[in-house]
Amino acid sequence: MASAWKGGKVVSPLDGGWLPVAPSAVPFNPADAPPLALDAAGIQKVISDFKHAARRALKAGFKVIELHAAHGYLLHQFLSPLSNKRTDEYGGSFDNRIRLLLDVISAVQTEWPENLPIFVRISATDWVDGGWNADESVQLAVILKTKGVDLIDVSTGGLALGVKIPLGPGYQAPFAARIRRETGMRTGAVGLITTAAQSEELVANGTADLIFIARELLRDPYFPLHAAGELGVDVPWPVQYERAKPR
Repeated sequence: MASAWKGGKVVSPLDGGWLPVAPSAVPFNPADAPPLALDAAGIQKVISDFKHAARRALKAGFKVIELHAAHGYLLHQFLSPLSNKRTDEYGGSFDNRIRLLLDVISAVQTEWPENLPIFVRISATDWVDGGWNADESVQLAVILKTKGVDLIDVSTGGLALGVKIPLGPGYQAPFAARIRRETGMRTGAVGLITTAAQSEELVANGTADLIFIARELLRDPYFPLHAAGELGVDVPWPVQYERAKPR
């Protein structure tokens, strides 16, 4: 467990943290203690935990769920050979490294209605030689399309330290475009997408089916309303704010 705004270091159990688990005992930061490599029972508990989380999400009224297999989180760790050094059925080959994600999807689908969407977020590349890459992302998308996944939310990176990523407006969108073009899977684009015009163009030109926005919503929580106005689309405002709606 690490806090990015407190130095990004692992919080030890003595300080109220806990020992993280991983596919292999490979720390994100070499200066940190290694995580606990999951055994067979631990993997089954992870699968069960995702299943029960889906059940709670449905009960709480959610209509869409997204499985986070990006940014160095556990499912991404299993996908990437940089963090997955296992020699059992969950490590080594491509088919073995994607096995946990597929098992989680199957378990979630036992709780999640078929008529409600399931998204999967991936990091299309680790930006590191020998890591998870765009070709594997396309290969995974082909499989996920047959498994009932409705959309892949295409991000990148987050698994390795010191990576030089070519940041710029919409810098991850080409990965979403490639997956969509080569597999027919619906995709979501994300990453330094900050304007209504930029978002509209990415959908209009076939790069992606959806746009995911994060930091711009932190800067402007009313971005959807402002974007609608900019694009000339009349959308309902919260009734409490209707008197402030531009006419």
